Amino acid sequence: MNKVILMGRLTRDPEVRYSQGGDGQLAIARYSLAVDRRFNRNNSEQNTDFINCVAFGKTAEFAEKYYHKGIKVAIVGRIQSGSYTNKEGQKVYTTEVVVEEQEFAESKNASQGSGSGDYSGGCSRGGSEPEDGFMNIPEGIDDEVPFGH
Repeated sequence: MNKVILMGRLTRDPEVRYSQGGDGQLAIARYSLAVDRRFNRNNSEQNTDFINCVAFGKTAEFAEKYYHKGIKVAIVGRIQSGSYTNKEGQKVYTTEVVVEEQEFAESKNASQGSGSGDYSGGCSRGGSEPEDGFMNIPEGIDDEVPFGH
């Protein structure tokens, strides 16, 4: 079984590209998560892993629209490894998480109050934010929201 569950903060805005396929364009989003380790050996430093993630299709499009540097997310996916030969002729090995599910791991207000990132490119789509910290979703985008109806 190959299943990964991670929660962390984006280290940068997602990088999104579109590939041409037989069925038209496919969105591919790449981002990196900073994930704190639960325990460390010497208890003097916080250890963090930086994990590369890739999402495809609607999942990638959602990340492009709503994710930005510093936001805390939870993802479910699988580990995928690969390799390629770089320009110098050296073999380079890669490991990344292919995202199958993703969701926000905190409210927008909580993420802004944590002081752990630049939130100037936030999720807001205009107007004021409600007091409960959840984003107002405009009418007509039900098909784009990846969670319950």
